[in-house]
Amino acid sequence: MIGIIGAMELEIAGLRARLEGPETAVISGVRFDSGTIHGVPVVLAVCGVGKVFAALCAQTMILRFPVRAVINTGVAGTLSPSLGIGDVALASDVVQHDMDTSPLGDPVGMISGLDLVHLPADRGLTARLAARAASLGLHCQVGTIATGDQFLAQAERKRWIHETFGAIAGEMEGGSIGQVCYVNHIPFAVLRTISDGADGSAPESFPAFAAAAAAAAVEIVDGLLEELSHETVD
Repeated sequence: MIGIIGAMELEIAGLRARLEGPETAVISGVRFDSGTIHGVPVVLAVCGVGKVFAALCAQTMILRFPVRAVINTGVAGTLSPSLGIGDVALASDVVQHDMDTSPLGDPVGMISGLDLVHLPADRGLTARLAARAASLGLHCQVGTIATGDQFLAQAERKRWIHETFGAIAGEMEGGSIGQVCYVNHIPFAVLRTISDGADGSAPESFPAFAAAAAAAAVEIVDGLLEELSHETVD
């Protein structure tokens, strides 16, 4: 079974509409829809915005459903000069840019207890998602995706995150989902289509761009599931 998590309804609705034999469970206020897409067992969830909701959802999904991998899909702001609106960012690894115990002598972003800044995403799953994006004619870049409980809207903050972590995109959930998967030994991928410049340049355009970007991410994930349907999947 493949777990798929989005922060917002618009990031999951397109996949839920394709779900066959759906069953719904609400756990800790999160709706989980399970069934199949292209014959592949999946469970879908809208976790809500931010790191705590994302972690709660991911841990619950892992404990309650037999997921063998988790994909976090949705939208993000670009932190890379080579990624524009509508392009695709895939995580080679995730960081939490607002994690900071540096006054104690730690590197900025280090996750206490794990002693890591960069948490690696699954290479195979990431490569397959990149191939699906390319097959749809979408420009894609693989690199660090940065997570924090902030909607990035300042050019100075955007520049700092890019320079500090080498991050190509910024969002609010992937790093915490990655941390939960990492400690549970569950492979994960973070897929983001770019919806904004992360610099506050056009916040009024965000809803329209986010909807289009989310639709592109849905098509990438759907294509991967179709590919997996030709393999033995449980």
